[in-house]
Amino acid sequence: MPGVHSPRPHLHPLHSLEGVAMAQTAPTDHRHHYGVSMAVADVNGTTYWGGRTFVRGQGPTLLSNHGRQRTVSDEVVDGGATLAGQVSWTDERGWEQLVERRRLTGVLLPEVGAWALGWSSSLRATDSDVVIASPATSGRPGAGYGGIFWRLPFADESVVLTADADSEARAHGSRSPWIAVARRTGDAWTTLLLVQPAMQPDRVDPWFVRVTDYIGAGPALAWDTTRRIEAGTSIDVDLVAAVADRRLSAADAADLADFAVARVRQVRV
Repeated sequence: MPGVHSPRPHLHPLHSLEGVAMAQTAPTDHRHHYGVSMAVADVNGTTYWGGRTFVRGQGPTLLSNHGRQRTVSDEVVDGGATLAGQVSWTDERGWEQLVERRRLTGVLLPEVGAWALGWSSSLRATDSDVVIASPATSGRPGAGYGGIFWRLPFADESVVLTADADSEARAHGSRSPWIAVARRTGDAWTTLLLVQPAMQPDRVDPWFVRVTDYIGAGPALAWDTTRRIEAGTSIDVDLVAAVADRRLSAADAADLADFAVARVRQVRV
């Protein structure tokens, strides 16, 4: 990955059980989008998102502030279902800002014709306090992106659902426990369901959602306010995704959210 893209471990390719592509890497509209990754726009001024940085009063600006995530260790656990490892986040000067403990769990859900991915991370600040920010906290309304981010390919038609909304505008910034992005290619539908397993409104981060300019979504760590991690302490980030080869209704999505979370928790020991 080019340094200007903030190199980081990412998941790609990903497909539905019927072979439909469910992730996109380095698309022409945003070369710094890479499948599914932990991409944070601003950590003490360093970008782990890639590309340009939003500067208050100036707009998107290409700076020499691109960080890098490097996998330090990996091991397969949970009977082969989980990849557990450690990731070092270093800024543009090579100084370590965060140490991440990451667990990626894959589960087949044949009972419902789907598969699920559990992503759990603990982000620990090393020797200094860390402030996580976003373009929104720097003055760009609605641009609170940063966290686990899933970039999807375009399709002939795309729709988004939450527990209480059925539009991109209402899903963007919502604190629904889950969101579903359904895409149609020809006559075939696939749905990506993203769930924040806390399932409690006061513990759900706002969702960043795009289905018009491009298709991507994820929980936002710094939606409209910054988030501080004091030196030696950590924050936890947890997401469960399910991929199904059909268009889900709101009721179906809620049921699958509960089922997928339960199955991911079941295989982790």
